[in-house]
Amino acid sequence: MSTNSSNSRRTFLKTAGASAALAPTILKSGFAQEAKKRSVASVGVGGSRGRYNRGGQVARAAGKLGRMIAVCDIDDLHAQQFSEAYGGIPKYRDYREMLEKEKPDVVTIGTPDHSHVPIAITALRAGADVYCEKPLTLTIEEGIHVRKVVEETGRVFQVGTQQRSENDRRFLKAVALVQSGRLGENVNAYVAIGGAPKSEIIKPEAIPADLDWNMWLGPAPEAEYSNQRRRMFRWFFEYSGGKMTDWGAHHIDIAQWALGHTDTGPVKVLANGKFPPLVPPDADWIGFLNGESQLPSTHNTAMEFDIDLTFADGSVINVNHFYERDEKTKFPNGILFEGEDGRIFVNRGKLTGKPIDDLTEADNKELDERIAALYGNKPLRGHMQNFFDCMEDRTQPVSDAASHHRTMTSCHLCNIALMTGRELNWDPKAENFGDDEFANRFIKRKQRAEFATPS
Repeated sequence: MSTNSSNSRRTFLKTAGASAALAPTILKSGFAQEAKKRSVASVGVGGSRGRYNRGGQVARAAGKLGRMIAVCDIDDLHAQQFSEAYGGIPKYRDYREMLEKEKPDVVTIGTPDHSHVPIAITALRAGADVYCEKPLTLTIEEGIHVRKVVEETGRVFQVGTQQRSENDRRFLKAVALVQSGRLGENVNAYVAIGGAPKSEIIKPEAIPADLDWNMWLGPAPEAEYSNQRRRMFRWFFEYSGGKMTDWGAHHIDIAQWALGHTDTGPVKVLANGKFPPLVPPDADWIGFLNGESQLPSTHNTAMEFDIDLTFADGSVINVNHFYERDEKTKFPNGILFEGEDGRIFVNRGKLTGKPIDDLTEADNKELDERIAALYGNKPLRGHMQNFFDCMEDRTQPVSDAASHHRTMTSCHLCNIALMTGRELNWDPKAENFGDDEFANRFIKRKQRAEFATPS
């Protein structure tokens, strides 16, 4: 063996020995870093055969930034698949049991809409920060309640309206441009969100053996199981609010933000619309909300609508299933902002208009500064990352519960105006319809006691 070979061997053995000695330290450091991550538990992850719904997607996004410790889902298959993806973490059907036993730092919620607030408030009261998919609320009263509990507990709360963070900053830039005054001082918004589908009478089916249907219903009225109720819940007022609370939660949100109405609401609502044909024209909406009567077992949210939300400053947000003014101005989904000095259009695919084309380098720099301010001067690194960033300094994220409640109030007002069939006056400060006792009955609804929102 040559001298060089002997030296090389001695060097290798010395290096290998040092590496072996360091290995426990490196492993220990890795475990320590993992232990420092916030513990995450996810409620409602959906999916099958490796595919997940939005709830599963946000849960996995949180799992990358935190340390996933438990999963809760009323479908045993979904819970099992998610658990296995994280090394066999504990599985639960009842979120209350999970919160009591696991005590997570963070909870993500991806259930159908009607269960969002009961789960969120239970998690807040248990000391967790919460990320909840939109729409946050089923009623105006729920929004008032969750806003209050967030304030009382001091927890960080992010709503999953990702348009405030993502889509190549198109919506943020639209908001910044409107607020810069480039469209003029008097700007209105025209929001198209698409219509809801109709259905025939839905027949009951056998409840799958691995599904807890009673837990799925939660605070909603008792109903016989059908796969359509479960999968297409957005088109049932029992569980959601149709397109108004689906896409409206996104686009009405951006419109109100741009027009400066994140901490207030409209003062007048005027609506015309069309419900599915199997929903009777004289439907007993009050009886339905009070749990005294049922609607036909069919899709029951509005199929078509044309609604004006008028604010105290005179600005108007028009909400339509399909906006069409003329051949050059029509769209099925998106927001048109229009003022005396110009107009722009924005949706998830584009941001267009002459005011956009005319921007100079200096203009774009100014808008970038406005966007940074809109985003709380935090790094624009995605919606879930914004949530985790805010947990560090205990500030509220870009899509906070208070402003989202104002968005959802407008969405609910649209549906209430369609149900009542008349013009409504709303007091955004008192958050009621004044002395209109009939309209005030639509602000809340009865919940099943076992799953009711905690006080």
